Amino acid sequence: MSRFQTLTPSSLSREAFVKAFADIYEHSPWVAEKAYDLGQGTDLDDIEALHARMSDILLSADHATQLALINAHPDLAGKAAVQGQLTEASTNEQAGAGIHQCTSDEFARFTELNDAYKAKFAFPFIMAVKGSNRHQILAAFETRIHNSADAEFACALAEINKIAMFRLQTL
Repeated sequence: MSRFQTLTPSSLSREAFVKAFADIYEHSPWVAEKAYDLGQGTDLDDIEALHARMSDILLSADHATQLALINAHPDLAGKAAVQGQLTEASTNEQAGAGIHQCTSDEFARFTELNDAYKAKFAFPFIMAVKGSNRHQILAAFETRIHNSADAEFACALAEINKIAMFRLQTL
């Protein structure tokens, strides 16, 4: 088990806990609120234990709530990224994958794929991009766009939980 480097979750008040973990799930502080409300034990001082709790909260939420969380995520290399409107975590994640270095043709391809994906699935393409580059992301996009809606919904939730783990590991 890995310990947090910058905080001790079990020692935080509800307000401090929610503030610290509010954006682990993109614009969805309700996950942190529910995680706190389930009880504070020292087990939550382990990254994996807190992640498991938060992941379970997401996966046990109703479909509409899950869809709202999926839709809270920005498009990869989308308008929000270009206009500097991403959360700090999303900005760092996309920059780490080199998305900010896309050529104009690559940005056009991202836009085309984002639009086609959202037209087909009615939610944005989600991928935990840490450790990937823009070429791998485009390849995943081009593969996953052929999946069924149910498969992509499940994949989006799994990717969101990967993103959450990466974000927790930075704390």
